[in-house]
Formats: sequence, structure tokens, C-alpha cells
Amino acid sequence: MSNPLPVAGKREVRLAAGRLVRADVRAFTAVIALNALAAGAGLAGPWLLGRIIDRVSAGGGVGTVDRLAPAILLFAVAELLLTRFARYLAHRFGERTSARVREQFTDRALALPAAVVEGAGTGDLSVRGTSDVATVGSTLRDAAPDVLIAVVQVLFILGAVFAVNPLLGCCAVAGLSGIRWAARWYLRRARPAYLAEGAAYSQLTEVLTSTASGARTVEALGLELRRIATCDEAVDAWRRTRLRTLRLRSVLFPAVDVSYVLPVAGVLLLGGVLNDRGVVSLGAVVAAALYLRRLSAPLDTVLQWMEQLQSSGAAFARVEGLAQAPAPVPPAAPGVPAGDRIEVTGVHYAYPGGGDVLHGVDLTVRPGERLAVVGPSGAGKSTLGRLLAGIDAPRTGAVTVGGVPLADQSPGQLRRQVVLVTQEHHVFLGTVRDNLLIAAPGATDTELTGALNAVGADWVAALPDGLATELGAGGRLFDGAQAQQLALARVVLTDPHTLILDEATALLDPATARHTERALAAVLEGRTVIAIAHRLHTAHDADRVAVMADGRLAELGTHDELVAAGGAYAALWNTWHGARPAPWP
Repeated sequence: MSNPLPVAGKREVRLAAGRLVRADVRAFTAVIALNALAAGAGLAGPWLLGRIIDRVSAGGGVGTVDRLAPAILLFAVAELLLTRFARYLAHRFGERTSARVREQFTDRALALPAAVVEGAGTGDLSVRGTSDVATVGSTLRDAAPDVLIAVVQVLFILGAVFAVNPLLGCCAVAGLSGIRWAARWYLRRARPAYLAEGAAYSQLTEVLTSTASGARTVEALGLELRRIATCDEAVDAWRRTRLRTLRLRSVLFPAVDVSYVLPVAGVLLLGGVLNDRGVVSLGAVVAAALYLRRLSAPLDTVLQWMEQLQSSGAAFARVEGLAQAPAPVPPAAPGVPAGDRIEVTGVHYAYPGGGDVLHGVDLTVRPGERLAVVGPSGAGKSTLGRLLAGIDAPRTGAVTVGGVPLADQSPGQLRRQVVLVTQEHHVFLGTVRDNLLIAAPGATDTELTGALNAVGADWVAALPDGLATELGAGGRLFDGAQAQQLALARVVLTDPHTLILDEATALLDPATARHTERALAAVLEGRTVIAIAHRLHTAHDADRVAVMADGRLAELGTHDELVAAGGAYAALWNTWHGARPAPWP
């Protein structure tokens, strides 16, 4: 069961939105001012039309119309120009703010501890970084400017109706009360509904991603029906949350449509009565009715975007939730390692919700040695590797480098000293050069080529564009073995003092894997290499071999010593070497 990443509360979302506005407050203020001017210019038309009606009713001639009609046209043009410029500034504000959201999300995602990302699952983080960020961005670019303009227009129009006649203004507000109640009903239910929909979509993405990435394993173990059932459950859960938000909209929109008609009808009826009694002029009634007709357009904009705003609010809460995710606590006074010796002392470790998988492990890794960690599946090899890399911290005991606990090292300092390479590699969009410069931004092409040759990736030189070859969608697609070699070349460029290889050459054929490991050992001469492997030739080439069994360190020594001892390692070696040169189970 995954542990979803946190979701920000309403207060945190409001504070985050306020910070985004303050970051570009001048543009935001200019947008508000221009929208106010545009709304003011738009109010002049109905008022002038009312004046024309009153004067004509009082016996005025064509000259009255000739004098006021150009003014109506002038204000209409002014409204058009001001609205256009306000929308232009609003879209620029939205794009800049959207960029800040994306950059902040990227910074926070990269700062997350690996254990937190793995616990949440790739689906949750992927949806937040793609769908949710895109939803927030489109809202800032499109919905926010439209809603901002519409809200300003609504306030100005209602103010104008009250200025024409307070009784007609009260009638208009009473007629709009239906929208208020419908909106309140909707908003109380919308946020949890959209948050549930986002969580269900994240879970669906996680299930589909894990099923697709593990398709061969699913097929090999005959788990197709079980995975199909799991996918169906995830799809059904997402469908139920989607239908819930659809039901909310199916109640909101009909109620709003009815509420549009009521203010205009009420003002015309009341205005007719008041005009008949001489309280209100005919021009005032017409002006108020025209204002309310103009009110339907901005209100319609607000309500049409209400769904997007609720969806975006939920998405922004999920994006902003990364700020509340557990973060590595920097030590008050980080120590400076006195050397490269790694000590594992009395280590116990348990994954969340489970029992210990490591039991009192004691191990010393000497600087510059090649240590192989072997053992059957489930023995605790990869878990020990994660502790040695500082990805996880022991429940009890200590893992130190140079006498300083790995937990006291900042992530940046730790990765310069210890690097873990697993069989799961990633090829980034860009060129081969771009993928390598991630590890060493200042490296020259000669150094990049040397790193590739060191891991047996001389095939890069045969590519049409060499280091400039584009990778990923639209470019060249690497197979698993080539992606592993690219990752190992990044390790060579990083040049850490300790390298942990957890099945890092598993996708290479045995001959290439052994050649690559020996080439790495030559390039990293003097560096500590800890290899976690199923292929026992890795252990044969190592300085020492650590044998794990049931979460304990069962044996430790050189290959020859352990074979001569006739213990667990000797049995594994004889079975593997005597039967067939393939990975043992």
C-alpha cells in the first residue's frame, strides 16, 4: 500500500496564492486597475441610453440622440481597448506565475527523500507534476484573467443598478440570491469531491504504470487476471469520483440558468409599478434592465469557470502539498568525515508496517576495496545497500562514513561521497551529451567519451551524431543495456569515493557485464566499490565477499576463504559454477 503525498489545506493554499500574487504585485495591480476602468467605461452605454429615452420621452428631438450616440460609441471603443490590454497583462501575469509554480514544484520534488517518493509511488508524484501542474497553469493563464475581469464587472454593474435606483438594486440582488445558494451548496461539496477524484486518478496511474513496467513479470508468473482485476477496480474507483463531480455540476448549472431570468423580470415588474406611480423614470427602468442583462455575461463566465477553479484549487492543493512532505532535516553541526571507511554497527531495519528485515548487522568496508554482497532473494542485500547509500536510516544501530553518521550528511554532500546505481535507469530527453553532463556539468567532450569507453559504451561513437544524438521520443530509443551503460558512465564522471552497484549490470549479458565491472574497477582504482549481485563472477573478482542470509551477515571473507570453508557461499558457488553460468535464484 502506497503512502500518498500530503495535500495542502485551505489556509496553506490561500497563503501560497498570496505569495504568488506578491511576487508579481505590480502586474496584478495593473490588471485590477485596467479591469476597473474597462468596467466603468462599459457602464456608460446603458446610462446614456437611459438618458436618451428620458429626454425623448420629455419631448427632446433628434439632436439629443445625435449628441449622446457618439458618446456611447466612444465608451464602447474605450471598453474594448481597456479590456484587451487588461487581458494581455493578465495572461502575461498568468504565464509568469505558472512558471513559478512549475519551478517551485520541480525544486520541491527533487528535494524529496528517495524513501518518501518510493513510499508514495511514482503515480502520485507523476500526476502532480503533469496533470495537476498543467491544470494550475491553464487556470492561471486562462481562467484567472477571465474570472478577475468578470468579478470586477459584476461589482461595477451592481453598483450602477443601485445608483440608478436603490429599490431596483435591492430587487436585482434578491433575484440573484438563487445563484448564491446554489454556489454555496456546490462549493461546500466540490473541494473534497475534486480532491477524491485527483487521488483516484493518481492511484489509477500508479496501477497502470506498475502493471505496464512489470508486464514481463506479470506474464511470467501468470498474474494477468489479477492485474486486470486490480486495474478494473482502480478504473471503477476513478469513475465513481468522476460521476460525483458530474452530479454536482448537473445541480449547479440548471439552478443558475433559472436565476439569470429572475433579476431582469423582477426589475421590469417593479420598475413598471414604480414608473406608473411616478417614482422612477422609464429611462431608469430601461437602464437597470440593460445593466442586469449585461450582468449575465460576467456571471456566466464566473460560473462556467467555477468547475475549473474548483478542479484547479484541488490540483493546487496537491501541488502545494509537496511543501508538507517529510524533508531531510539538516544536521545542526554536520561533521566532516575523517576518511572513507564505512562502518555498519548493530543495524536493525524495518520497512513501515513490517517487522525487521535486517537483524544486528555489523560490517566494515575498508577504503578502496571491492566488496561483493551476495545471498538468496529476500536476504536483505538491497536493503543493506540502501542503508550504505544513506537512502534509508537504520531503526537502531549506526551507519557511518569516516566516523560521521550518514544521516548527518546533507544530500548534496552525501551524493558526492556515495553513489548507488541500481538496475532501474532513466534516459532523459535531450542529447547523449546532455544526459552525461548531468553528472559533471563542466566536463569536456573528451572526458565524456572517456567515461563512455570505460563502461564499454563505444557504440555511441558509431551514432550518426555522436554525443549530439537526440534521445527519447522523436529521437533514438535506447534498450535497457544501453541505458545501464549510460548510467554507469555518469557514475564515472561523478567519481565518488564509494560506489554501490545493486544489480547495476543485470540487463547486460554475462560477458559484457563482467567486462564492464572490471573496466569500472580499473577506472575507479582506489575507490570503494560495493557490488550487490546474483552473478557470482562478481564475487569471484572482489577483494572480499559478504554473504547475507535471513537479514543477517552469515559469512565474510575472500572468495577462496569462503569456498574453502565449505559454508553457505561454497554451496552457492558450487551450484552456480558447476551447473550453469547463470543467475542463481
